Amino acid sequence: MALHVPKAPGFASMLKEGARAYSGLEEAVYRNINACKTFANSVLSAYGPNGMNKMIINHIEKQFVTSDAGTIMRELDVEHPAAKLMIEASQMQEAEAGDGTNFVVVFCGALLDEAEELLRLGVTSSDITEGYERALQKTLDILPTLTCHEIKDYRSLVPVRNAIRATVMSKQLGNEDFLADLIAKACISIMPEQTTFNVDNIRVCKILGSGLQMSEVIPGMVFKRFVEGEVTSATKAKIALYSCPVDIIQTETKGTVLIKSAEELKTFSQGEENLLEAQIKAIVDTGATVIVAGAKFGDMALHYMNKYGLMAVRLNSKFDLRRLSKAVNGTVLPRMTPPSTEELGYCDNVYVHELGDTSVTIFKSDGSESRIATVVIRGSTDNYMDDIERVIDDGVNTFKGLTRDARFLPGAGAAEIELAQQLSEFADTLPGLEQYAVRKFAKALETFPKALAENSGVNATEVVNQLYLAHKQGKKTEGFDIESEQPATIDVTTKNIFDLYTTKYWGLKYAVGAACTILKVDEIIMAKRAGGPKPRAGGPGSDDES
Repeated sequence: MALHVPKAPGFASMLKEGARAYSGLEEAVYRNINACKTFANSVLSAYGPNGMNKMIINHIEKQFVTSDAGTIMRELDVEHPAAKLMIEASQMQEAEAGDGTNFVVVFCGALLDEAEELLRLGVTSSDITEGYERALQKTLDILPTLTCHEIKDYRSLVPVRNAIRATVMSKQLGNEDFLADLIAKACISIMPEQTTFNVDNIRVCKILGSGLQMSEVIPGMVFKRFVEGEVTSATKAKIALYSCPVDIIQTETKGTVLIKSAEELKTFSQGEENLLEAQIKAIVDTGATVIVAGAKFGDMALHYMNKYGLMAVRLNSKFDLRRLSKAVNGTVLPRMTPPSTEELGYCDNVYVHELGDTSVTIFKSDGSESRIATVVIRGSTDNYMDDIERVIDDGVNTFKGLTRDARFLPGAGAAEIELAQQLSEFADTLPGLEQYAVRKFAKALETFPKALAENSGVNATEVVNQLYLAHKQGKKTEGFDIESEQPATIDVTTKNIFDLYTTKYWGLKYAVGAACTILKVDEIIMAKRAGGPKPRAGGPGSDDES
């Protein structure tokens, strides 16, 4: 008979077998801090224009090569609960600002790293979190005073291009001018007069082959499909959109037809054909020249469409069909009925084009204002084009942000150093233990210029010293010169290196919120062992065996 081993006192005795509980500084707080620091350090080397790429292979064996922290975190399946909190803060940043995911993780990791030092000196978690929250409040008060650039007209190409250049540069150094130009053109071309800008209206079509410089913006939509029938182009096209198959209509109930002779068979099929021809003819009579369907085209229907000169385009995705209906201002019909004048969509040019060895169907609007724009990306590998797509996504989100708040902060670590300097001065005015946390908050901000320098192979300490010296002399827009091989600073306004105000604002808020939440945890209770068979009491592999 197996010897009964009593459970350890505490939470473990109340919970199911295999449960684990960690408490106190050593077991819970430091363990959480170390997990978060490790994760933050892994994405720290991907920060900035010279950041290294990471190769991620996700759970379905798909490979990603990217320096985009948002993608890295989305594809990794992180188990640690504290690291998950940090990732959730980063995902909130992605939803709110569309960029700055790396900023949140790196800053949260830096705050926890500095907090660990204070904890070991005997400062309590509550004093540190209060100090961090006080420092955040002061930071958000200082932030508006640091703005160095504002866009007055976001329909003007040159200011917009200069504003989103730094966002693009952080992922694609060397191609920033070309890509910023593409993104700015695409965004401005669909900026509506009344309503707000919608990120979903910028589509991306990736076509393998050629080089990045052959990428272009097309006002309208591009589909990697060939047409179904023989007609391959239509100008000033009126478009009928259907979500049902374009074919002989099936009856709602099954029936049996008894055919006794060859003559009856001929007349039966003739009746079906005449009915289908009448339906196609009715659609042609409305003035439609293109039919777009979300399901298949029957062979007989294609025959009559070729006969009447109708262009047939099939879309496999219902979302693509919805977007196209929005782009051409048409209505998607659920049954094959002739559309009314209001239900017909309009497009200046619908044609088939060949890019590389890929046939594409293009719905192009030549008017001054298109509802949807597509960026056609060319590149040598799928991984490279995926990375360009992520850059475009960040650039488009930056444009969306500047349509709401057009203020910009100096980039290249200038804003962080200025904040760090002012916070250090603020810490000297505080009487309690909070001052130590505020000083550590300022030190954590130095992580960003240090990371930019280290990833560029430059002495980070010397760069930070030079930046502090410049900022003490009142040069608030002085940042790290990434193009210099020696530690050097540069006025970022001369190089158009700007960070969007709202991205930095939310990034600081989410990072501090996540760090304070993690520091307030003093006990971890895992109700059940994750994965694997449940251990027997006293058996090999059980927690009782120690």
